[in-house]
Amino acid sequence: MLHPAQQRLPFVFNSPHSGRTYPRDFLKASRLDTLQIRRSEDAFVDELFVSVVDLGSPLLRAHFPRAYLDVNREPYELDPKMFRGRLPPFANIRSVRVAGGLGTIARVVGERQDIYSGPLEVSEGLERIETIYKPYHRALRRLLAETHVAFGFAVLIDCHSMPSSVRGHDGHARPDFIIGDRYGTSCSADLSDAATEILTGMGYRVAHNRPYAGGFITEHYGRPAKGLHALQLEINRALYMDERNHRLHEGFQRVVADMAAFTHHLTSIPDQDLPAQPLAAE
Repeated sequence: MLHPAQQRLPFVFNSPHSGRTYPRDFLKASRLDTLQIRRSEDAFVDELFVSVVDLGSPLLRAHFPRAYLDVNREPYELDPKMFRGRLPPFANIRSVRVAGGLGTIARVVGERQDIYSGPLEVSEGLERIETIYKPYHRALRRLLAETHVAFGFAVLIDCHSMPSSVRGHDGHARPDFIIGDRYGTSCSADLSDAATEILTGMGYRVAHNRPYAGGFITEHYGRPAKGLHALQLEINRALYMDERNHRLHEGFQRVVADMAAFTHHLTSIPDQDLPAQPLAAE
């Protein structure tokens, strides 16, 4: 986590899929090479948003890779076919994400490439959830709660990247950014509108909720009626990196500068557009 000396803004930034520290045992158990297994990374996204710390906002970022554990899922979205042994009865084994191989512990990366050469022990999967997933969400909840107490409301910006092959809602245009607010349920419309207007004003193509409306984090933490706003931001990777070799290109510095300007303007929207509300117990 990167935390300013003093938090001056009611914003929390989160980069849950930019982790690139791959455990040795995980790589040994995988049937993929180093480049293939990195295709699910939101590569370098944490670096694109590091300027928010100087603005006065914390940046929570994962060090573990998404292929190892995905914190943008329910805690127990697990595929029983992946494991040797019986999953706990409370596991969600029938979600759409599990069916697609992209549960809390993913079965595939990229173009449906299987990660593992054999089944995992159930105990290994549950250990990842206990030792990584739960502490990550405790840290995120604490940041949001502290922000809410300090400012009367809190805004979570969940930062992601997407392959350049992703199409917008019309099936043709390739958006540069996709703003996700769970179809207007996870944050104030003023926040979504401001994000769209700022990026469009910079010359970027911006889509809204299609094909990405926001994952578990946006849906779970977004409670605008209680003064908790959550917005997901997807960036087209081709803007700043070569997707084939997983390397940054000359566009990276431009996107870094643009994200610094974007977050400066977004965090300056009037407080009355994000009304503060008491955080009631659920």
